[in-house]
Amino acid sequence: MIILGLSAFYHDSAAAIVEDGKIIAAAQEERFSRIKNDSSFPSQAISACLRYANYTASDIDYVVFYEKPLKKFLRILQTIVRSYPKSRGFYDEAIRTWLSEKIWQKRNIASYFSEFAPEIDWKKRILFTEHHASHAASAFFPSPFADAAILTVDGVGEFSTTTQGVGRGNTIELNKEIRFPHSLGLLYATMTSYLGFKVNSGEYKVMGLAPYGEPKHFRKLMQEVIDVKEDGSFELNMDYFSFDTSPRMFSESFDTLFGGNRRSAREPLRQDHMDLASSVQKVAETVILRLASNSVRETGLRTLCLAGGVALNCVANGKLLKAGAVDQIWIQPAAGDAGGALGAALYAYYGLTGSPRVPASDDAMNGSYLGPSFDDAEIESALRDAGAVFSRLHWSELVEQAATDLAQDKAVGWFQGRMEFGPRALGNRSILANPRSPTMQRTLNLKVKHRESFRPFAPSVLRAQAGDWFDLEVESPYMLLVTNVHAKRCRSLSESEKELVGMDRLNVARSEIPAVTHVDYSARVQTVTNESNHKYYSLIDNFFRKTGVPLLVNTSFNVRGEPIVCSPADAIRCFMNTNLDSLYIGNFQLIKSRQSEPDISMSELDDDLD
Repeated sequence: MIILGLSAFYHDSAAAIVEDGKIIAAAQEERFSRIKNDSSFPSQAISACLRYANYTASDIDYVVFYEKPLKKFLRILQTIVRSYPKSRGFYDEAIRTWLSEKIWQKRNIASYFSEFAPEIDWKKRILFTEHHASHAASAFFPSPFADAAILTVDGVGEFSTTTQGVGRGNTIELNKEIRFPHSLGLLYATMTSYLGFKVNSGEYKVMGLAPYGEPKHFRKLMQEVIDVKEDGSFELNMDYFSFDTSPRMFSESFDTLFGGNRRSAREPLRQDHMDLASSVQKVAETVILRLASNSVRETGLRTLCLAGGVALNCVANGKLLKAGAVDQIWIQPAAGDAGGALGAALYAYYGLTGSPRVPASDDAMNGSYLGPSFDDAEIESALRDAGAVFSRLHWSELVEQAATDLAQDKAVGWFQGRMEFGPRALGNRSILANPRSPTMQRTLNLKVKHRESFRPFAPSVLRAQAGDWFDLEVESPYMLLVTNVHAKRCRSLSESEKELVGMDRLNVARSEIPAVTHVDYSARVQTVTNESNHKYYSLIDNFFRKTGVPLLVNTSFNVRGEPIVCSPADAIRCFMNTNLDSLYIGNFQLIKSRQSEPDISMSELDDDLD
């Protein structure tokens, strides 16, 4: 049975194909449209998945949408009615949007596929799952666990914002929920907006900013804004929010509570902003730990699966594991709405067929390398079209040269194999650098990525050596766990360095690998094995033999405001318009100094403050 899962019309639209329970392909629409967080119907992602699997539309047995539009519309109507006339402006916009497009998903999907296979009655092949059931399925079914507690936490689905349940074999049961408007995801998004970042994309920035501050407002948040019970259940004090009645996330009371410290997007970050980020991060960690602990108590299972946008908070994930609340944790690498497309397909497959499920020894996500790949002929054609100067190398020579570049502190674009599914670049669409360089974080942020200087970078480390460099004893293939750099790799700070606060702490080298050591000595670690990604492993191993350091700086191959590159043309364009020193794409090498100047600069391309 071939099932196509879809997510769309909120953010991170995506498509995924499952055949007889096996994940074949998955991709986000933004990678093809080049519109960050693209919410439109994922037509290009569908085409890419079908093309990779060598299917046509008529091969699809079922198309499954990741949530129930009518139920979601009902929640919106109920919310508007309860707060009318305060919500009048919100009402006009919501009704117009939903009645013109979003509510008619079955008709719209059927119309799309009828263009390719008009002989099929597509309305009979279209199914809908609950939003949080899709999240839960994306977390449990690909996991390596036969049985596990399941926790999903996000902004909001139809009504649910948080669900708890259990997965056993080929079944999932969700038995507890927290309902809108009470939402940890929306609380975090509210602080994201208050701090001048974009909702649904700036939450990573809040998490990265938090270590520069102190959680001075934690008690105030817990006493005034969110009431958290011992079992992790919670309620928001809606006096401080306006997301239920308007496009704005917070009320004037929220601004007053925090001393009128609302930040505009172009305003410099102050210590007050860092303290607010630290405070909301501590709230998130507290809630997640209590929810997870309660899930373990109620299910009797010490294995936990996580999904939903809040599951991308890798700092909270790391603290959850370190606290010992669970023995093992598995997090869907595309934990947000994009992963809902995959979860919808898996949920439908096991629900329709009742087929037995045999968990994979690691997991069934194939390293999350589920997107399109490009052969050397396609890459060479793109290089010639771009007028690039390039060399074709034997694979062993290419890895040797790339490792040499990295050891010499050069910033390298790395484009190999299938594109990653989810928000993290995991070694196939990556920008790589030397973790030993004390200036590399600033260089990459300002001269290559064109983003805020405070944002940390992640290390990709050989799995066998991970414990010698980080406080990590488990696999972390998806870069979703934050842990500390091993104490023996850290350096003691001088008295004057210890007294630094805020952004003044940024340029202090804290370890042997300063480019991936955050100001609190933490790192968001990706472990790499030869089995999971042979090419990437070979590169890191070659760098290890040259330098004695078994890890690299790994950040996504993109610049601020753009999605991760998908095609060779995307990679070449990004390389040409940034300060990357070299690009290794398939079996080809490009050296920046040999290229002609690009027609346009990145500053002209990118004025997005995200």
